Amino acid sequence: MEEGPKALLEKLRKYCAYQERSHHDVVQKMWDLNIPQEWRDEMLLALIQENFLNEERFARTYVRGKFNIKKWGRIKIIQGLKQHDVSKRCIQLALTEIDEDSYLQALQEAIELKRSKLKEKNPWKRRGAIYRFVTGRGFEGNLVTEAIKDL
Repeated sequence: MEEGPKALLEKLRKYCAYQERSHHDVVQKMWDLNIPQEWRDEMLLALIQENFLNEERFARTYVRGKFNIKKWGRIKIIQGLKQHDVSKRCIQLALTEIDEDSYLQALQEAIELKRSKLKEKNPWKRRGAIYRFVTGRGFEGNLVTEAIKDL
C-alpha cells in the first residue's frame, strides 16, 4: 500500500524533529522513502515554513557540536558543512559560534595530546608527527606551525 503525501510529510517532520538536519539530509531521506519528484519541492517548502528545517540553525548546531565535542578545527568543520551543501553565507555565520580563545586552547590541547603519546626523540620528526595530527583535525597550518615552532 502506497503512503499518501500527508503520511510521508509526517515522517519527514519526525525525521527533522529528532535532530537538526540539513536540506541535503532531508532530500536524501526523500529518496530513501521513494517520495515522487513532484511532491518533493512542496514538502521541502512545508518543512521550512513550519521551521522543521533551517539551514542556518543546522550549521550553527553542527559547528558547536564538532568543535565542542569532537574538537575539530575550522577547516574540517567547513569541509563537513560543504558536504551537507550548506551555503557559504551560513558557513561564515556559523563559524562565529567558535570563540577565538577557546579555539587556540583546543589547538594547544590537541598538540599536547599527540606530544604526550610520541616516543620519537628526533625533534623534527616529532614536530612533523604533531603537525600532521593537528592539521588532520582541521586546524589551520599557519596556526599549527606557530604553535609548535618552540617544541
